[in-house]
Amino acid sequence: MKILKVQALRGPNIWSVQRKKLIQMRLDLEEMEQFPTNKIDGFGARIEAMFPTMYEHRCSEGVPGGFFSRVERGTWMGHVIEHIALEIQTLAGMETGFGRTRETKTSGIYNVVFSYTEENVGLFAAESAVAIAEALIAGTEYDLEADIQKMREIRERVRLGPSTGSIVEEAVARDIPWIRLGTNSLVQLGYGINQVRFQATMTAKTSSIAVDIACNKEETKRMLSNASIPVAGGDICMDNEGLEETIKKIGFPIVIKPLDGNHGKGASINVMNLEDAKEGLIYAQKYSRRVIVEKFITGFDFRVLVIDNKIVAAAQRVPAHVKGNGTNTIQELIDTENEDPRRGYGHENVLTEITVDRDTTDLLEKMGYSLETIPRKGEIVYLKSTANLSTGGTSVDVTDMMHPENIFLSERISRVIGLDICGIDIMAENLTQPLNENGGVILEVNAAPGFRMHLAPSEGLPRNVAAPVIDMLYPPGKPSRIPIIAVTGTNGKTTTTRLLAHIVKNNGYKVGFTTSDGIYIQNHMMEKGDTTGPVSTEYILKDPTVEFAVLETARGGILRSGLGFSRCDIGIITNITADHLGLNDIDNLSDLAKVKKTVVRSVKKDGWAVLNADDAECIKIAPDLDCNVAFFSMDEENPLIKKLGKEGKIVAVYENGYITIKKGDWKIRVEKAMHVPLTLGGKARFMISNVLAATLASYLYGFKTEDISLSLQTFIPSVAQTPGRMNIFEFKKFKVLIDFAHNPAGYLAVEDYLNNIEATKKIGIIAGVGDRRDEDIKECGRVAGRMFDHIIIRQEKYLRGRTEEEIIDLILEGIESSGRDITYEIIPKETEAIKHAINSAEEGSFITALSDVVTNAIEIVQRYLDKENEETLS
Repeated sequence: MKILKVQALRGPNIWSVQRKKLIQMRLDLEEMEQFPTNKIDGFGARIEAMFPTMYEHRCSEGVPGGFFSRVERGTWMGHVIEHIALEIQTLAGMETGFGRTRETKTSGIYNVVFSYTEENVGLFAAESAVAIAEALIAGTEYDLEADIQKMREIRERVRLGPSTGSIVEEAVARDIPWIRLGTNSLVQLGYGINQVRFQATMTAKTSSIAVDIACNKEETKRMLSNASIPVAGGDICMDNEGLEETIKKIGFPIVIKPLDGNHGKGASINVMNLEDAKEGLIYAQKYSRRVIVEKFITGFDFRVLVIDNKIVAAAQRVPAHVKGNGTNTIQELIDTENEDPRRGYGHENVLTEITVDRDTTDLLEKMGYSLETIPRKGEIVYLKSTANLSTGGTSVDVTDMMHPENIFLSERISRVIGLDICGIDIMAENLTQPLNENGGVILEVNAAPGFRMHLAPSEGLPRNVAAPVIDMLYPPGKPSRIPIIAVTGTNGKTTTTRLLAHIVKNNGYKVGFTTSDGIYIQNHMMEKGDTTGPVSTEYILKDPTVEFAVLETARGGILRSGLGFSRCDIGIITNITADHLGLNDIDNLSDLAKVKKTVVRSVKKDGWAVLNADDAECIKIAPDLDCNVAFFSMDEENPLIKKLGKEGKIVAVYENGYITIKKGDWKIRVEKAMHVPLTLGGKARFMISNVLAATLASYLYGFKTEDISLSLQTFIPSVAQTPGRMNIFEFKKFKVLIDFAHNPAGYLAVEDYLNNIEATKKIGIIAGVGDRRDEDIKECGRVAGRMFDHIIIRQEKYLRGRTEEEIIDLILEGIESSGRDITYEIIPKETEAIKHAINSAEEGSFITALSDVVTNAIEIVQRYLDKENEETLS
């Protein structure tokens, strides 16, 4: 078997709109296409032995053991690999259960699709699943545990931490979108101008001054002490001399820890003599040159969490430990403790595995113990000097036991330091009594405190501490999203997108939009190129100035990685015609419609899908949608339009020369088409169709018809506004049109326009694109033969696997089939072809350059026009 391609889908996609995180693997079964599972001796027994937990896979049978039944009866290896990929992720602690395997139109080649929780793990699972299947087929040994451990390691390296993850999960539960900014814990909640950023548990509201204070333990203690808040006595030391002076003042036992430390790193607890103190100083200085030395306070270690100046949780933290049974060694007790299913690798479970390090061996030495010591029955042996969960500690929820005085004290501390999210470390006998009565003290105040001990304590009630964070960042009434209009289709996407952006901008919004020629914010080009995929969408949604997004959404990005947004307010399909067929398993219009449908299937329930009533494939899509649907048409007598009119539905039509909104029997004539510059005086019918789509979407969003009308009148087609979309250059004796038409439908639209143009001679400059079907290239040639009197064929780019001669022969074959006796010539380079056409143009000629690289063509023609104007002025 051979993996041909593996890709990660990250948004709504052709397989599922709800399941946004999918791996799609294109797999060639090769000779295994002839061997379903029931024809492989012993395969069923081997897979059951390796994956007994797969009994839970119901598969299409709908009952436990369903997948094994399918294996017994015979199923193909692509289906098996899908189930293996899902199961190994589950075994690695990432439970996920959606999968699809479908054979392509090429026999033996399958698309294997399965869900993931972490993208890099999913990609690894794809390759691992194939390797495991091959081992099962051959009956050879396979180290499954090594792959599972590797997946755990990848997950821990790339996943969001438990605190960050809990905030994201709470945001998702409240329908707040999120974007991970980079590979660390920096996350954006919301879109555009309504975004809020946070990292770990520091938010956009967190004061940098407060963080600096909290990170400076000396300053924290001073401020708390000045506010009459009890703290442990101590001082800052940098050498043995300072250490000894501090010990003289406070006496033993002491605690030594780095001034700028975290997670208990470099700390030595309950130090009883000067020799150990000096060693502790050296250890702490591995993490910070300045070291804090303070009185060791006996009692229990508590963490209180304050969010937005209100107590939300409190936990007692217990250092990693084992309990003796009089039989087993400390190492054996650690191993047994690590078998607790609640313990896992990194942050995968409630508790973390206990590891042996210097801190462990030092503590044991102080007790006269080693890892081989057998503690007496019932004896508690502490293995860490701090109670951090990341080092194997446990937590007990004590939120409901806090004395009101301690609640008051904690909330006051958060204000004294100034932190919006504040973790307060307290050493005390308990929190049920006021600290000033039981001798408890504040040890530290932490910025970016961990949430794990509160989310999943080993004892007591779990606390959803992420909820108050979201309450703080998005109080009631504050929006998290911005309006999104997504535009797809075969032709007209860019023009419709640009016109919509113009309408939105004229209505007072700061608009961000993506097109096939660049990313724009308020008409400023930010990035140049074909920017119609999810990366460009994310660019707009991440921009903090954008109030409204209009997104051209092409098939390539949808197939490659899905949509870049979770849902949109309005989705538009301009049309679905033959283009790019024969690529990526998209072989006919029905396949192409399935891709385009992804956009309108992602429209929110009370949003609108805007569809072309003159397009058969668009009409077929409507019944599958779970949102409002509205149609536009160039023909008021279109049967569907008439039916919808009788039902009182809103439609947009071109009637009696007007762009019109209809609802039932009444009409709103928005503007006369000939007054809309984009339609070139009403002669470019395909442009009228684009105007209808944009007008209907704008009206449905809620813009006033008079504002839409004004925008239609002020959107001037030009190189600046609509590059490569019906750009006309008027010379003294002839005209030149540049358009991006590159498929049969585009050629037909240009033909329709040219039929309304008077010219002594119509000259066309055309080319083919190598990755189109033979019939599409020929059809372009046939249409060109009908609409031009003379054709210049150029073919220097976009061969895409074909030879130049092969493409030209197909074009010529199409021209000959047009039934017209026209002249043609071949000039391979586009620049030379355009120059030749201009230099040899007769008076009254109309030159049309159908260019796939419009910027080059525009620059050449503009230079000639500028030169002519200069000569006229001189």
